Amino acid sequence: MSRGNSSAKSGGVWAGEVPWVEGHTIGSMLAASVDRHGDRDALAFPKLGLKASYAQFAAQVDAAARGLLALGIRPGEHVAIWATNVPEWVVLQFASAKIGAVLVTINPAYRPFELKYVLRQSDAVALFLVREFKTSDYYAMLAEVCPELATTAPGGLRSAEYPKLRHVVAFGEEPPAGASTWRAMLEEGKSVPPTRLDEIAKTLNPGDPINIQYTSGTTGFPKAATLSHRNLLLNVYYVGACLALAEQDRICIPVPFYHCFGCVLGTLCAAVYGAAMVVPAEYFNPGDTLDAIERERATVLYGVPTMFIAQLEHESFARRDLKSLRTGIMAGSPCPIEVMKQVVDRMGCREVTIGYGQTEASPIITQTRTDDPLKLRVETVGRAIPNVEVKIVDPATGATLPDNQQGELCARGHVVMLGYYNQPEATAAAIDPEGWLHTGDLAVRLPNGYFRITGRIKDMVIRGGENIYPREIEEFLFEHPAIEQAAVVGVPDRKYGEELCAWIRLKAGATASEDEIRELCRAKLAYFKAPKYIRFVDAFPQTVTGKIQKFKIREQMIEELGLTVAETA
Repeated sequence: MSRGNSSAKSGGVWAGEVPWVEGHTIGSMLAASVDRHGDRDALAFPKLGLKASYAQFAAQVDAAARGLLALGIRPGEHVAIWATNVPEWVVLQFASAKIGAVLVTINPAYRPFELKYVLRQSDAVALFLVREFKTSDYYAMLAEVCPELATTAPGGLRSAEYPKLRHVVAFGEEPPAGASTWRAMLEEGKSVPPTRLDEIAKTLNPGDPINIQYTSGTTGFPKAATLSHRNLLLNVYYVGACLALAEQDRICIPVPFYHCFGCVLGTLCAAVYGAAMVVPAEYFNPGDTLDAIERERATVLYGVPTMFIAQLEHESFARRDLKSLRTGIMAGSPCPIEVMKQVVDRMGCREVTIGYGQTEASPIITQTRTDDPLKLRVETVGRAIPNVEVKIVDPATGATLPDNQQGELCARGHVVMLGYYNQPEATAAAIDPEGWLHTGDLAVRLPNGYFRITGRIKDMVIRGGENIYPREIEEFLFEHPAIEQAAVVGVPDRKYGEELCAWIRLKAGATASEDEIRELCRAKLAYFKAPKYIRFVDAFPQTVTGKIQKFKIREQMIEELGLTVAETA
C-alpha cells in the first residue's frame, strides 16, 4: 500500500509516521488511554447527571466484558445492540471489543420488517435493547418477529428463524418475558475471574473483525459492512489528527451511536485521544445539544447539516454561551455553504471540518483540516486522510482520470472494510482485486489534491444524513396487493437535503390512497424511509429497453412541486 506523501504535514501528524494505535486492538487501546488519562473525564451524560473518568469507565467496561463471558459469549461471536444513545451502549461497545465479540449495530428507527432481516443475516447470538423510545415499543416489535421468546427461559432461546440467537438482554429493569437484564448480566459476571480478560486479550489481533454496521443495499436489503479493530482505530487516529484533537478536548456527540459517526468518530476517537465524550440525549434534540455544549464546555461538535441548522434556528440560540467550541465535523450529506458560514461566524466553531466517506470506509476517506481556508471547507470535502490512496476513475472503463475530470471516487488503504458479512458477491462488486473500494460517488480531484463530490452513480438518496436506497422501499411496496409497479426517487428538500418521492402504478381495478401507502411505510419501515410525496400514475418514463428513467421522474417532480436544489459544498 502506498504510504502517501510523507513530506506533507496533515492536521498535526506526519503522514509517514506510525500512529501509536497501530498494532492495538480496541481493548488494548483503551488500556493505554487509561494509563495516560485515567483521571480525565471519559463519559458525560449531562441530562442524566452521569459522569465517569477513564479509570471508572474502564472498570465498567471490564465488568460488562465479564458479564458477556458469563453469558457464554465467545470471541468472534456476534452481539447485536438495538438502542438509542444510552450509557450502556458505550460500555457494551468497548466490552464486546474487549472479549473479541463483533458488535452488530442496529438502527433504532428500524421496524419489525428490518429487525427480522438483520437478526437473521447477522448471526447474532445476543440482542441488547432498550424498552421504548418515543412511539417505538422495542419489546413489542421484538415479540412480533420472535414470538417464541415469550415461552423460553432467559438464555434458552431456540428459534428456527434465528438459529444462533440465544440471549436477549434488556437495559431496563423490566425485561420482556424470556429476556434477562443488564444488571443481572453484570451480577453474573462477578463469577468470571478478571484474569480471563487478560487471557483473551492475548488471542486477539488488530485485523480481527469487531464491528458490523448495516448500510442500505441496492439489492433491496441492507448490507453488513464488517470492520476490524485496525480499520476503526487508524481511521479515528487520523480524523482526530485532522481535528488537532488533544486530551483537553470535549467532543459533543449528538449523532446516533448505531452509525459510524457516533460510535467510531465519536466514542472511539475520544478514547484514542483521551478526550471526553459528551452525550446530550438519547436522540438528537437541538436544545439538549446546546445545553450540553454550555454545561460541559464542549470544544468539538459533530453533526449532519440539518443538526447544525436546527441549533442555529433554536429559539434560545442567541442567549447561548458557545465560546468553548473550536472545531468539529460536519458530514453525512452535502453542506449548504451558508450553513457552514453561520457555524463559523455565529457558533464560533472556527475550525469546523468537512468529512466525506461511507460505512465501508470505516468511515472517513477525505477531510478538510482545521487550518484550511474557509473557501476549501465550503467548496470541497478535503483531501485524503493520511496513508489512504484516492483516485478518480472512468465508471465505464476503470481508467484513472486526471485532475478536473469527473469520475467515480475509489479509495485504497487502511480504511477499506474487510467485506460484507456473508455476502461475497456484494463484496466483490465493492472491492476490486487490487483492493480499491468503489464508492459509487462521482467526484473531481482538484490540482491541489482536494476533492469535490459532484453526484452519485448509485441509486441512493441521502435524507438528513441517512443513506436510503430506493430499491429497498420499492421492494417493500411491491408486497402491497394493490401495487403493480413502483419507482422511488429523491427530490430536493431545504431541510433534509433530499426527500423521497414514490411513483406508483396500481393493478387493474385496485384502489389505494396516498395516506394509506404513507402510513403503511411509516408503520413497517424506519420513519425516514416513508416517502413524503406519492403519485399514482398510469405509466413511467422508460428507455427503449423498458428501464424506468428515474431522472425524468425527478425532473418532473422538481418542476411540479416548485423545488430548487440548494447550493452546497
